[in-house]
Amino acid sequence: MNQTTKTILMFVGALILVGVALSFVSLNTTEKVNITTIAQDIQDGKVKSITVEGSTVTATLSDDKKVQADKEANETFSEIIKNYNVDADKARNVPVEIKDQSGFAYWAGAILPTAIPLLLVIAIMWFFFRQVQGQNNKAMMFGQSGARETRGDTKDKVTFTDVAGVREAKEELTEIVEFLKHPDKFTALGAKIPKGVLLMGGPGTGKTLLARAVAGEADVPFFHISGSEFVEMFVGVGASRVRDLFTKAKKSAPCIIFIDDIDAVGRQRGSGLGGSHDEREQTLNQILVEMDGFEPNSGVIVMAATNRPDVLDPALLRPGRFDRRVVLDPPDINDREAILKIHAKTKPLAKDVSLRRLAERTPGFSGADLANLMNEGAIMAARLNLKEIPQQILLDSIEKVLLGPERRSHVMNDDERKVTAYHEAGHALVAHLLPHADPVQKVSIISRGRAAGYTLKMPLEDRTSRTSEEYKEDIAVAMGGYAAEQIFFGDITTGATQDMKNATHTARSMVTQWGMSEKLGPRTYGEHEDMIFLGREIHENRDYSDDKAVVIDAEIDRLIKEGLDKAKHLITKHKEAMERVGEKLLAQETLEREEFLNTIGLPPANEKNLI
Repeated sequence: MNQTTKTILMFVGALILVGVALSFVSLNTTEKVNITTIAQDIQDGKVKSITVEGSTVTATLSDDKKVQADKEANETFSEIIKNYNVDADKARNVPVEIKDQSGFAYWAGAILPTAIPLLLVIAIMWFFFRQVQGQNNKAMMFGQSGARETRGDTKDKVTFTDVAGVREAKEELTEIVEFLKHPDKFTALGAKIPKGVLLMGGPGTGKTLLARAVAGEADVPFFHISGSEFVEMFVGVGASRVRDLFTKAKKSAPCIIFIDDIDAVGRQRGSGLGGSHDEREQTLNQILVEMDGFEPNSGVIVMAATNRPDVLDPALLRPGRFDRRVVLDPPDINDREAILKIHAKTKPLAKDVSLRRLAERTPGFSGADLANLMNEGAIMAARLNLKEIPQQILLDSIEKVLLGPERRSHVMNDDERKVTAYHEAGHALVAHLLPHADPVQKVSIISRGRAAGYTLKMPLEDRTSRTSEEYKEDIAVAMGGYAAEQIFFGDITTGATQDMKNATHTARSMVTQWGMSEKLGPRTYGEHEDMIFLGREIHENRDYSDDKAVVIDAEIDRLIKEGLDKAKHLITKHKEAMERVGEKLLAQETLEREEFLNTIGLPPANEKNLI
């Protein structure tokens, strides 16, 4: 059903409703009779009073019931009584009130029956003309940008105090705020503030929030648009929208233009499968032209965000365009605690909540992940009808964000439960006994997401670099479940599939990317070109010979085998401890860190090397 049909049906329905309403309005509680009946009632002494208004006669009967009749306009009520031979004495006993008909009622009665239908027709015609005009306006506005403008005096104003962490990024952007507030201080010394600021960071690290905070601190208009909103199927529309956006911004200067996900239009030109076509390239060319105009200090600063800076066109990154690049790193433990404090302001937390402990349990979480964690905790507490959010619910929310919700409806038979319990116990034991592995925080055989069970490990501190020995131990931990299934059941299941994928990926990266193979030496193998299809790299420039490919495969196999042998050695040596953990998991399904340590009965390897 198209829009015109919907409009017609809507107006037909409206007319029906108006007709029904008018019919109800026109209902009169007074009974209509003929003038003969009223004359007879006067003769019978049933009438208390008479009211004559224009050509309408209203009689009030002895029981207070009212009846109404119409008379001829040129005939008086007295003449009517005489004509009907009503007794004169009885007629004199009935009080008669004569009312003059108002001018409004007269003209309303004469005009409204014709005017109402005419007005309805005019209203329908006006509506249709307006609809047509609106469609024409939309067609004329096709080349205008759809940027959302936010003023600095709104209730949702964001400042640097609402952004935790990213200290270096905020220091870089403070200069932008100062220029927008006091541009003369810079221009007096001949300084040119950067025209473009590129915010680079992973998803959820706060790029958009930080851009809004700059506008809030400077108290200037903020134009927000996504890179994908420029590109349409018609060539030239994107470039037209870019021109319109910069025209609007210059009228509101000083202001900020924020282009989110600029890589949607800013990909390197001529990259083939990366979605290259005339429309996107024309849009990019127009952005380059607008940012390299003849007014270097016009008060319009362009900020953009991307998590793929490697695919951007070099012309965007040269001086005079996006010449300042601000990197937003994932938050460290102190930043995570500060972010949690911000998101906890509007949530009633129980007294046992330790935000520091939550920060310790969430390495690698971005700001968006932490916000989602606090929100999931509030939802879970509300579902349980709690007035405050306790610590345990927030800890459970971490696992929900990482792995997905619990699948308690997923019922496993006894054999599957036992295999899963010993599989997870294998991961936990190997991680517990290796000196460089992350400490075990929780072991569970309750299904979450696509995992039948899980072993939650968290590092003691944030790290930016790791050694080859640490990666080797990661492979051994990943193969711990596989080794446990072989040792205790003499066979393997599909539950180790993801573990093998992780181990293979780590081993391949060690050999081909990180130079951690003695046979292959300190070099990388294979260059991934920026040819993207559906978000995936589909082409690798193989810069090594077939002989090297054989060595690469052999080294990957060696690393995985060494990890598997190490896991088997530990599990065989501490078989009794494995059985204790496995049986405890079968009994209660989940072991927290303290209970796991008491059950395994062995000190962690980072305190005493047990190998």
